[in-house]
Parts: sequence; C-alpha cells; structure tokens
Amino acid sequence: MTEPLYERVDPQVSFPEMEEAVMRSWAENDVFARQLSQREGAREWVFYEGPPTANGKPGIHHVEARAFKDLFCRFQAMRGHYVHRRAGWDCHGLPVEIEVEKKLGITEKREIEEKVGIEEFTRLCRESVQQYVEDWRALTDRIGFWLDLDNAYWTMTPQYVESVWWLLKQIWDKGLLEEDFKVVPYCPRCETALSSHEQHYAGAYKTVTDPSVYVRFPLVDEPQTALLVWTTTPWTLLANMGAAVGPEIEYVKVADPDVEDGYLILARELAEPLLGEAVEVLQTLTGQDLVDVRYTPPFDFVEPGENGHTVRHGTFVTTEDGSGIVHIAPYGEDDMALAKRDDLPIVQMIDPTGRVAPRGGDFAGLWVKDVDPKIVEDLERRGLLFRSEVYEHTYPHCWRCGTPLLYYPRKDWYIRTSQLRAQLQASNE
Repeated sequence: MTEPLYERVDPQVSFPEMEEAVMRSWAENDVFARQLSQREGAREWVFYEGPPTANGKPGIHHVEARAFKDLFCRFQAMRGHYVHRRAGWDCHGLPVEIEVEKKLGITEKREIEEKVGIEEFTRLCRESVQQYVEDWRALTDRIGFWLDLDNAYWTMTPQYVESVWWLLKQIWDKGLLEEDFKVVPYCPRCETALSSHEQHYAGAYKTVTDPSVYVRFPLVDEPQTALLVWTTTPWTLLANMGAAVGPEIEYVKVADPDVEDGYLILARELAEPLLGEAVEVLQTLTGQDLVDVRYTPPFDFVEPGENGHTVRHGTFVTTEDGSGIVHIAPYGEDDMALAKRDDLPIVQMIDPTGRVAPRGGDFAGLWVKDVDPKIVEDLERRGLLFRSEVYEHTYPHCWRCGTPLLYYPRKDWYIRTSQLRAQLQASNE
C-alpha cells in the first residue's frame, strides 16, 4: 500500500489551542525581538501607539482597532522596513477625571478643590490610569499584537509633558498660536469645549422640548412699536446685544392684537402665519430701513455702548421660521461674527458651570435650563411676551456625561492650522 503524500489532518481542530501554541512558540523563541533586530539599520517605518487610557477594561472594539494597527506594522516589516512598535498609555484628560469623580461622588468641578484638593485628586487620577494595564497587556498578547509594552511611553511623565510644551513653543515661534474669543460646543458639567467630531458622536443628539418665545423689543423713539423677535433659548436674552434683520427681506408694520394702540414689526412673509389672515399691513419696510434703529432690550444687564441694542443686518436671517428678526447674543457663531463686525458689547451672562452669572439679578445662580421658565414668566408679567410655545427638536449632549451642550463663548488658544492646509495636504500625499 502506497504511503499518503501528506499527514492526515484532524478535522476536530481547536483554533484557540492553535493560537496559544503559536503564542508560546513566539515567546520561547523571542520572535518579536529577533524580527526587530533583523531589520536594524533598515529604513524606518515609524509607529507610535495611539495610546488607550488604561483606567477602564478593554472591549471588543479595542480588538478590532489593534488588529488593524498590527496589520500595517507587519506589512511594512515584511517590506523590509524597521518598524519599532512602541506602546503608550494616555494618562490625562476627561475620561480619567470623570472616572475618579464618579468614585468620589463629585458632580461639579469646583468640588475637586473644595472637597478633595488638587494634589490628592491628581494622585487618584495617576492611580486610576494604571488600574487595568495588566488587562490591556493580556489582551494585546492574546490577539497577537506585536507591541513593545516594556518600553511604553506614559503621557503623565515629565519628559512627555515637557515635549508637549516644546511643541507649543515651536508653534508659537512660527506665529501659529493665537488667543481668540470663539463660540464652541461646551459641556458645563465637564467644563470643557468639545471638538466638532465629538459633538456629532452617535447618540449625542437627543430629542428635547424647549420653550419657543416671541418677544417684543420696543423701539426707543417709538415705544408703542416693537420689533417681534423669536428665540428658542430664552436664557440667551439675558445677554442680548442686538437684533438682526435680512437686508433683502421685506418687513411690515402691523397692529399688535394684544396691545391697545400698539404695533409690531416683522417679516411680511411671516405676518399672516403668526397673526392670521385678517392682519392689516400699515407700513412696508426693507431690512435696510431698520438698520441702526435703537430698541429697548428685554433686560438691562448689558451696557449698550455705541452700537449695542440696535438693529443690524445679518445675511444669515431667513423667513423659514420665527419672525424674520433674530435676537443676537454671544451664544452662536453667526452672532459672534456679527458682534465682532459691528462692535457690539459682548457680555458673558453664563458662568462656566452653566449658571447665570452674579450680575444676572434675580436669575443669578440658576442653571440655564431652569431659568428659561422664569424668564418667560418675567417677560409675560412686563407685557413683553407675545407668544410662548413648546418647540421639539434634536439637541447635542455631551457624549461623556449626557449633559446638554451650550454654544458658549470662550477665550482660548487656537492653532492656525488653516494657514498650513496646503502644506499638510501635500505632506499627507
């Protein structure tokens, strides 16, 4: 009988056992280190681990990400490159802080100083980021990810921190670092701005209901006539600095149905939907006719200066909803751009925790969402509220803690990456 050409393969194969046998062979023969030594002196293909934070256990999604990383490193090594795969651990940032805050029962940033102290809180954070390192090491080994874990970099070491300051110094020397006042998506619970991609994480937008109010802004020279202004964030009225109209939009003056001998100004296109088919137009105006007209704001917390509390033109104003007249406060990108253009007074009425600042009178200390109904009540009492409705819409929340985000003006430092766009794109090629 002829001998078989190949050995018989057992159909009852345990793939986990096969993988563990390969892992043992790699370890016994120090294959990873030998592969590196064989490539010493060759052209480098540099890989630095985008560091995970080891204050939480790894999950299945980490397996996928690390498999991709390993794939590219192995491919480049097979091409003859020297690929020194250095691991890293992310030791700073909100994931670490929030985890420690949860353990301590802290809900606001100020409690860190008041109840724990910065030094002790820092110690607990440093302890937290090392909690699951061994779990991460076990996962990394088990999935066959060749990575130098013994020489890992830690972002909390002085050497790493100094390297970040060195980089910022280079950016400063090139004139690419600037301080600016910008509106950013901001979490008052975490007291930090979010990047645009964080703002749009899956599940970050939730359906909410907010008050939608139409407010009278009486004209200074004609108090019986008022601009009809719409907003879905009554709390921003505390910092009102202007009202915007569309320069190409047609506006009308009509009788105010709720005020004897009173009149309203709003976009012609929206007069009938808001006031009914019987509305009578008393005067027609262009948006440009209204520019520079001064009005009395709903609250007096902001000193007007030369241009404050006047009508300005804004190309972003539409007649798709509202009244065709937009209330301007420092809580929107368009608003801030208009304020800078026309030198409007920018006053921050909300503190970093999302509460009304001390200058806010009877509203001081109230959370922005809690102050909305109180503002509506106050406007109604003073005869400034034309209409209040409930407005359902999707709104972004912090992906870390679930708190509703604020569009918040902050003076921060920014890197002018836009100046390097062409260079960066060329480098990527």
